[in-house]
Amino acid sequence: MNAKRQPASTAAKTKLFVLDTNVLMHDPNCLYRFEEHDIFIPIQTLEELDAHKKGMSEVARNARQASRMMDDIVTSAPDGIETGIELTEPSRELATGRLFVQTEAIPIQLPVNVPTAKADNQILAVVHYLATKFPKRPVILVSKDINMRIKARAMGLDAQDYFNDKVLEDTDLLYTGVRELPADFWDTHGKDMESWKENGRTFYKLRGPLSAELVVNEFVYQEGERPLYALVKERTGPTVVLETLIDFSHQKNNVWGITARNREQNFALNLLMNPDVDFVSLLGQAGTGKTLLTLAASLTQVLETKRYSEIIMTRVTVPVGEDIGFLPGTEEEKMAPWMGALEDNLDVLNGNAEEGGHYGGEWGRAATRDLIRTRIKIKSLNFMRGRTFINKFLIIDEAQNLTPKQMKTLITRAGPGTKVVCLGNIAQIDTPYLTEGSSGLTYVVDRFKGWAHSGHITLQRGERSRLADWAGEVL
Repeated sequence: MNAKRQPASTAAKTKLFVLDTNVLMHDPNCLYRFEEHDIFIPIQTLEELDAHKKGMSEVARNARQASRMMDDIVTSAPDGIETGIELTEPSRELATGRLFVQTEAIPIQLPVNVPTAKADNQILAVVHYLATKFPKRPVILVSKDINMRIKARAMGLDAQDYFNDKVLEDTDLLYTGVRELPADFWDTHGKDMESWKENGRTFYKLRGPLSAELVVNEFVYQEGERPLYALVKERTGPTVVLETLIDFSHQKNNVWGITARNREQNFALNLLMNPDVDFVSLLGQAGTGKTLLTLAASLTQVLETKRYSEIIMTRVTVPVGEDIGFLPGTEEEKMAPWMGALEDNLDVLNGNAEEGGHYGGEWGRAATRDLIRTRIKIKSLNFMRGRTFINKFLIIDEAQNLTPKQMKTLITRAGPGTKVVCLGNIAQIDTPYLTEGSSGLTYVVDRFKGWAHSGHITLQRGERSRLADWAGEVL
């Protein structure tokens, strides 16, 4: 590598990032994510990309995509690659640094007890060589491998994780969809307030210091003598319109026999039953009622109000323990073992329908179960690409195990009249290489925030049983 072409002042300011293979396989577009800084690709990284390019897995696809992107960049360089390739034009000005590819043999100078044949250690040797060659420039290894970063720091080298894929560093800051109004809210926002009724709902048009912070479709509440539960319907500049909610905790508003047991469940049902909301995300610990509420809302809107033609349910097939191997049968039969949660919730809903007097006796219960079965389709994620769902209620369960790219593939399947509901618990990620910050579920919650046709609720309280609640706290 030759950095003579760059002015000394610029070289001192910009960093030189050495990329590990796993960064390129995690995000092939990472070459354009380092802004004004330079990137160095060791030969060993290219060797590992070559080794991983075969197959149909997400990793293999990403390896091929990264190779193609590098080929485009290298082909576009008129002066060869020894002096570094300007990224401004290939990246359409997303990055203004240079791409350097290792073009010379680099002497391996590592501590005696570190095996030099290992690929990771050869990349570390490159980082060590560059740090020695450019002492005034920050040379930083970027790797998704924790042990690689620890080894680098143990050798006195700079190393960091690839942060560009993380939506949030701290998931405690993730949007919850709920906000408690301060006690003096009406005093500070009540001046010049307008109020009117429409379709049985009350609307409040007001302005005040909190208006700028409120998000469209965010739920606001105030407990006390005169409790208020409302939704931010619209926001224009300093003015917001609040709309009161349907009380789904009351038996007269039950949804397939289910009533809301707490405030957040009531908010969730308001989103699930609202035809103007096309996308709903529900986050919460085990036992907060995510699947039960969603299924109750979907059955009511498919079988009673006929708003949607059928329910499609899908989830990522990531086992918690060891995999049990190939499963026999059709696509639906193969998915059946993964759908235990669906069966459990349908049993509850069937019981509710019978108690509610919808259907009489054992015959009625069996007929209901068969009717429900014909309206619920269980689909595998593997066959979703290229499909379009029209007028369907699409439920994506265990969505925390999806990558942002997979999430995009799924949600873009929605055709006219389709509602998409994502359920998950970001504390239970089973997919390797995904964290709470980079999960597809965190990604969509953050990106859909404030859109007029989407809503999000983080369910707080477990309603499964006292045993489950206690286990959730102490274990």
